Amino acid sequence: MSRTLLLGLLVFLGVFRMSGQEREGNLRVGVNYGFGSELKNRNYTFTNHFYKAQLYYRLKETKHFEYEVLVQPEVNFGTHQLLNFYFVKPEEPDYLEKRAAYTKLKNIHEYVLNIGFLIRKPINKSLSVYFLGSIGPMITDTETERMSEGFAFADVLALGFSVKAQRFHFDVRPSIRHVSNAGLGSSNAGYNTKNIEFGVSYSLGKD
Repeated sequence: MSRTLLLGLLVFLGVFRMSGQEREGNLRVGVNYGFGSELKNRNYTFTNHFYKAQLYYRLKETKHFEYEVLVQPEVNFGTHQLLNFYFVKPEEPDYLEKRAAYTKLKNIHEYVLNIGFLIRKPINKSLSVYFLGSIGPMITDTETERMSEGFAFADVLALGFSVKAQRFHFDVRPSIRHVSNAGLGSSNAGYNTKNIEFGVSYSLGKD
């Protein structure tokens, strides 16, 4: 092992040990990766995978629970296809052309800023479970039979499991997600998906 590599390793271990001796603060930062697909139906397919930045802030801690707010910028990559072309009604203008266009497989990009509220129940010093509800604005770049291109909202309900190792938190988070535009666009049926995501976050120390 070279002297440079050995010196770098010693510096890293020293910094990691000092950070572990600091008191844990209320702020935590991290990243998540997840994927999912549509809830079972006969009208369409939708599969997705996504990346999220995570910013947690602990508002309050009681004897049995912790309460946190969570800010989650997200990029979502989806694929969608209309299966039941009768979903596009004959009353719609140019319905035959729309059926032909919408039954083709499409790639969809979504850009989301979710704001969530989290209730955490510690099981022991390392393990906790939590319930998360979040909502936020988003932009979608592709029009489909279910939703217009442009502005919309993403709503998420999740049940999470977290393991703490020193300042690191490792998360598994199954969730249900609904996306729609609240009637702001011409199409507003939206998508409903089941997802699972995995994440790691780091607690920042107090001064």
